[in-house]
This record gives sequence, C-alpha cells and structure tokens, in this order.
Amino acid sequence: MGIKKRSKVSAQFNMSSLTDIIFLLLIFFMLTSSLVAPNALNLKLPSSSRSTSAAPDRIDDVRISRSGNYFFNNKRRSLSDLERDLARIARGSGKSAITISPDKGTATEDVVAVMDLAMRYKINGVLSTEKE
Repeated sequence: MGIKKRSKVSAQFNMSSLTDIIFLLLIFFMLTSSLVAPNALNLKLPSSSRSTSAAPDRIDDVRISRSGNYFFNNKRRSLSDLERDLARIARGSGKSAITISPDKGTATEDVVAVMDLAMRYKINGVLSTEKE
C-alpha cells in the first residue's frame, strides 16, 4: 500500500473575496466623495441681471502720501478727522463711494486703515494705484 505524495502545487486563486473588497471600497469612496464635493469651492460667480444698480450720489477722494498723511478731497486730515468725514458722508442720503489713492511707496498699514474705515461705515471703496 503505497502512499502517494502530492508534489504538485495548485496555482488557482480564489478571486471572489477580492472582488467583494473592491466593490465595498468603491461604494465607500463614492459615498464620501459626494459628501465632500459640494463644499470644495465656495465661489460667487457673477450672474446676469436686468436690474440696474444705483450709482453713488458723489464720489469722494482719499489720497495717502508716502509719509502717511491723509488728504480728503485735497484737504489734509488726520486719521480721526478722516473717520469723522467718512461717518458724515455715510449718514447722508443715498449711496456713498470713495476712491483710495495711495502714492507710490505708501505703507500698507495706512491704506488698510482707510479701507477699514470704509468697510466700517459701509462705504464702497475703490483702490486706485499708479501704473508701474
């Protein structure tokens, strides 16, 4: 009675468990990607509208010199005086707007101070710079 040894190695691989794992991963990534995608970019794109926006009644000019001096409609003002002037035009009727014109080499802090005042009083500000 001879016992035969089996020396042949089976080269078969069962793929059913691997396909189950792949399908589960596919379902997982499909579900998580649909939850993440809407919050990926929060862009406000321009839209077309037929309504016209009201133009400001008057546009004042705020110029900032390189040395940090403020000029409101070509009159020299301190920052506190400028704040009072902007508060006065914000209380006026209608929309108000200013142009902020810093000289070349003006400190960023001075420009940001004027932009902060315009935002605080809800005044539309346009930053105009010189062409280099």
